[in-house]
Amino acid sequence: MLPDIPELTDTLNHPARRRDDVPAETVHFILSLCRALHGCGYAAHRLEGVLAAAAHQLGVEAQFFSTPTSILVSFGKLERQRTHLIRVEPAEQDLGKLSALDRLTSQVLRGELSPREGSERIAVIQAAPSRYGPLLTTLAFGLTSGAATRFLGGGVREIVAGAALGLVIGLLALVAQRFAAVARIFETAASLTAAFLAAAAATAVTPFSVFTATMAGLIVLVPGFTLTIALTELSTRHLLSGTARLSGAFMTFLGITFGVALGNTLAASVFGPSPTVQPAAIPAWTNLLALIVAPLGFTVLLKAEQRDIPWIILMGVLAFYGSRLGTGVLGPELGAFVGAFVVGSASNLFARVLDRPSQVLVVPGILLLVPGSIGYRSLSALMEREVVSGIETAFSMLVIAVSLVAGLLMSNAVTPRRSVPET
Repeated sequence: MLPDIPELTDTLNHPARRRDDVPAETVHFILSLCRALHGCGYAAHRLEGVLAAAAHQLGVEAQFFSTPTSILVSFGKLERQRTHLIRVEPAEQDLGKLSALDRLTSQVLRGELSPREGSERIAVIQAAPSRYGPLLTTLAFGLTSGAATRFLGGGVREIVAGAALGLVIGLLALVAQRFAAVARIFETAASLTAAFLAAAAATAVTPFSVFTATMAGLIVLVPGFTLTIALTELSTRHLLSGTARLSGAFMTFLGITFGVALGNTLAASVFGPSPTVQPAAIPAWTNLLALIVAPLGFTVLLKAEQRDIPWIILMGVLAFYGSRLGTGVLGPELGAFVGAFVVGSASNLFARVLDRPSQVLVVPGILLLVPGSIGYRSLSALMEREVVSGIETAFSMLVIAVSLVAGLLMSNAVTPRRSVPET
């Protein structure tokens, strides 16, 4: 016979004591905050850390478990826990709502607002419409793709074609928001459309590098940032969430690669083979112009607040030239470590000095460094039966992604961070 455990025996003998002693208002606030932060695109390690710190300051004993599609929250002591399951969907980054939630959480934790008032304001924040309208969002797709063409080595013709393809994908994104059936195949349908239009234009209108223009048009869809988050979660021992996110990124890569292959094939059957063209060189100062245009596009696509535009532009410059410096010293794969370290360190200083969430600058900064285009090249090579080239490219992608993760984790270890829960 097992020995009695006093607390457990007392709880079983007195059913009234099984009830959770955490105030209902506090439970509702924490659960609302869980869903809201997850809806802003939070990674598991950050989400669980923020919620645990917030619960501790509110005097609540709680445990959190986050995945891309669900959140488990348990309140109370182990022998009388009360567990809640929140079913969610993988979310896009929304830096504007994240900033609003950060301010609200700080007010609740400082006692300026009650948990009930906090829950009510969270509902208002979540119900708010998109910060930027459909027209501006569509234009942001085009601006981002045009700037990405310059980073990929494109010339004037490729930049024009890439920006036009970005606008088309922006229009398709609006359709996907209205129809769930389209949303399920959005990446594949968008890549098919972009590849077909690029090949058709290069053959029937004017020759340009179809690969560069197509890759730039699709750059917003390529899940390089998701891959980086997945590896970060795996590095921080959030194995389930990291594995799930990694699988999702791989499936998105496959969908994009299949769509491009099908689009190129259809265009070749209608217009004939696309010309092989090397992009014409353009002045180096255009990189600076692209470093202004790309952050403007990111501001809209990430739904950041307008006051953050100068900081996002500055972070883009630091990320780009930090990575260039690292590449010159350590090579292209390991050079990403320097860029990520600069981004992480600058973001932590920004958060500490201005009392803002570091995520506001980390996300757009890392987006300029992620190896999404390399992953696409790898799968394209494998589909063309260039196995050795495909494997080599895939290995380079993984090394760059690991370098980014190492740079971010190292920056968190050596730079001062906010004293309040970091959202």
